[in-house]
Amino acid sequence: MRTRSPAIVGREPELDEIAAALAGAQRARGGAVFLVGEPGVGKTRLAAEAVGRALESGMVVLRGRGSTTGPAVPFRALSEALLSLARTAERGLVDQLGPYRSALGRLIPEWADGDADAGDGSLVVLAEATLRLAGLAGRGRGCLVVLDDLQDADVETLAVVEYLAGNLFGQPVALLATVRAEPGAALDLAHATARGGDGVVLGLRSLDRGQVTRIIAACLGTGTEQVSPAVADRLFADSAGNPLMVEELLHSMVAAGELVRGGDEWRFTGQFRGGVPPTLVHVITRRAERLGPRGVHLLSIAAVLGRRFPLSVVQRVSELDDRSMFSHLQSAVDAQLLHPDERGEDWYAFQHPLTAEALLTRLSPADRASLSARAADALVALHPDLPGELCSLVASLRVAAGDRWAAAGLYAEAARRALADGAPGSSIVLLEQAVSVLDDDAAEDRAHAEEHRELHELLLFALAEAGQFDRAVHVASTLRPLGGTRDTARQVKVHVRLAWAAQVAGRWGEGVAQVAAARALLPPDPPAEDTVAIDAVDAYLTMSGPQPDRVRRSEELGRRAVTGAERIDDPSTACQALYAVGFVVRERDMVESDACFRRMLDIAAEHRLTSWRTYALIGLGGNAWLADGDPGPLETARAEALRTGGISLAHNAEAVLGLHTALTGDFDTAARRLAACGAESSRIKLVAVTRYVHMAGAVLAAHRGDRARMRARLDEFYRTGGGESPEAPLARGLAKVFCALLEEDLTGARAELDEIAADQAKQPSTFYLAGPHGLKVLLDALHGAADLSDVHRVAASPAGRMRWNRQFLHLAEAVLHGTQGSPADADRALAAHADAAARFPTARLLGLRLIAEPAIDTSWGDPATWLREAEAHFHRLDIAPVASACRALMRRAGAPVQQRRTGTERVPGNLRTLGVTVREYEVFELLAHRLPNKALAARLHISPRTVEKHVASLLMKTQIRDRGTLVEYAAQSMSQV
Repeated sequence: MRTRSPAIVGREPELDEIAAALAGAQRARGGAVFLVGEPGVGKTRLAAEAVGRALESGMVVLRGRGSTTGPAVPFRALSEALLSLARTAERGLVDQLGPYRSALGRLIPEWADGDADAGDGSLVVLAEATLRLAGLAGRGRGCLVVLDDLQDADVETLAVVEYLAGNLFGQPVALLATVRAEPGAALDLAHATARGGDGVVLGLRSLDRGQVTRIIAACLGTGTEQVSPAVADRLFADSAGNPLMVEELLHSMVAAGELVRGGDEWRFTGQFRGGVPPTLVHVITRRAERLGPRGVHLLSIAAVLGRRFPLSVVQRVSELDDRSMFSHLQSAVDAQLLHPDERGEDWYAFQHPLTAEALLTRLSPADRASLSARAADALVALHPDLPGELCSLVASLRVAAGDRWAAAGLYAEAARRALADGAPGSSIVLLEQAVSVLDDDAAEDRAHAEEHRELHELLLFALAEAGQFDRAVHVASTLRPLGGTRDTARQVKVHVRLAWAAQVAGRWGEGVAQVAAARALLPPDPPAEDTVAIDAVDAYLTMSGPQPDRVRRSEELGRRAVTGAERIDDPSTACQALYAVGFVVRERDMVESDACFRRMLDIAAEHRLTSWRTYALIGLGGNAWLADGDPGPLETARAEALRTGGISLAHNAEAVLGLHTALTGDFDTAARRLAACGAESSRIKLVAVTRYVHMAGAVLAAHRGDRARMRARLDEFYRTGGGESPEAPLARGLAKVFCALLEEDLTGARAELDEIAADQAKQPSTFYLAGPHGLKVLLDALHGAADLSDVHRVAASPAGRMRWNRQFLHLAEAVLHGTQGSPADADRALAAHADAAARFPTARLLGLRLIAEPAIDTSWGDPATWLREAEAHFHRLDIAPVASACRALMRRAGAPVQQRRTGTERVPGNLRTLGVTVREYEVFELLAHRLPNKALAARLHISPRTVEKHVASLLMKTQIRDRGTLVEYAAQSMSQV
């Protein structure tokens, strides 16, 4: 007789779904399948069948299972799944991961770069790395990722699974997970994934009587017609249609002589001696008892350890010699109660998790406590450091043994390790488990008061690291003061931790409140060493705050933190503070800002602080770009971030480089870079980078003269919190102002710049390209609102010396010299402008168009040449208002004007069929802004009478009765462009 049915019975629809998922992965149309059901219903059996089919078709298979030893172990299932690939994958596959290889160093140690803080700690980055690895492994053949017992997985693994399920389409990867049908995060995840259309949930139901009969026949090796109806009825009733229970009960009947083989047939004796066991617990207990008292004892020790267990521990507790141990072990394997585990020679596992659970029920509380204590002692003796999951396993054994404080301490140690490994969610679970084993009187236990407080402090830190600010505040409120100076220092540390959590969560007000609470605990005029951690966090909070002197105050705090951190030898805090200082001093002294970032580089190199080294390179690269418009150092910093796994930093740099490409006029490249960066940052939930990309996308649209697209990107920017973000001035100055100028709306552009300048006077910005340090000065000079002293004052500032701003200041100087009768000085300023603006063709030619008008009026420079180049450029970009203005000014200067007969493609088809001309469409576009005829004429540099004629023609061709209705029609039409 076979203990297990050789065929899968009653699961044809589920097998079809699995086959479809495998086929989809082979066609790069991946998806997720969740097998849900009670224990023993056949989830693992179906998963094994999927593995077999995948291997037969040439697919790569990665398989892992949730941890069942104590509380969830971070990333256990994922590590198991990927380790098999790590052992067999070609080196080239790993190399193709690029920066994501470092992220996977958390799961595959040999893939880490060796730096303690290398890589990006983002859980989403880890999930993306896992997705990329599976995609590379399955390229051209498909990859199946199987995760058994997902209900036992840690919260970090569930987060990765959620991400994978949501991003499998288009990948050659199928995800198959088994989940118990019991309330929990894993089951919620499965159903949420199905509701979102990212996967399917296959609920495995119990078998009917006919299907149970087929299993019996398959196990007995006979036909269904030869199965005794009495046997089928009894097994169906006692198993409730659970396939595992059918097989176990049938095995028990054969072993007890209730089913006897006679020749090729099985004969039911009709004697249910002692009665067929009503539950699987009884069945397994009876099978175990056949191994004898020592065999039962061995299995009981193993059950205490969990579904999987190290054999060396069982032998140490049982005190069996090698020969006896091997004999009993082989008997348990032959009885199909145990089987070797893939983890290694010392590890075995129960055939099914219900086996261990059933064995535990036969132990008295005293016996279980005794075995648990001895098993814990054996584990500590054999593995003093308790690596990996052993720490939490021993903790759970101490709980069962009644040693609650020892258990709490071990859970705390496991939580510290999880926190260090970037798994705050698992750390929280472990710490909550530690708290739960202590009763309500534990806090009153004076002998353990210190341990109790440390446990809650660690929980607070884990919650803060996970961004659960409100829960962290609640835990902090429960901490009872112990008294004394040391206790005050610890309370300060708690408030600083909460302040940083608030900063990470973007809750500036609460962060400031926590800083204030921390400072209130200090004595008057405390030593600088006592305020280092507070000052470092406060520097960041202040920089993001609303105070008018926030830049000065942030610098002061940062410098104080740097000094204190170096005095107490805290290099990480020193780097943190230096970065804040380097960022805020840009406006005053770019050289000093560079010096801050270089000090960071030195400290980071000396102490192997990879992350802070990359931050320093990003700072230096940003400075080089601002100072001279040179993207090279920022490209280098981005490459270094990718090399070390700093994914978020790399995307941050890429977003800035996308903005640079837009400003330099390479619009198609900018669109591709920003689209790729935006898609990636949105997918891995880098909110700040995504927001910056929206801002840069608005700038790109504005520099193309596409107001509708600019407005759409700005809406996305503001929806992601852009209105309160530091990038808000850039969205206004580089996007809104430029779009207005390209529409020849100089009045609107000046008004916007005036508002930006007023806002920055109240709340200084650390983003310096928004206009007040360059473009505003030019427009003010053109309107007689600025003189040479204003130009020189701004030009002397670090922000004025930034290349983007510098080009406009040179033009302002040229205008003022030219209009004051100093053409030679104007020419020198124009030469300087040509050098500064060489990287920015659209801005350069727009600037020349702006100064051409006063140059014509006061007869200086070469406005005809400027306008000819500008007109060709803006005609090529299809920015009609500026091209038209250039042609009008050329006529005014007496220069010949090339006739432009092209451009009809700009006119929408519905208007073109009505006979609307290019010039009439230019009027139609501006009507959408509800401008009167005089303003329209000024924008297009034509007479108001000509505008009237074009409006009349549009009314006739569109058959619209009045100008107001035409304006509404134009506004509606342009909003759809």
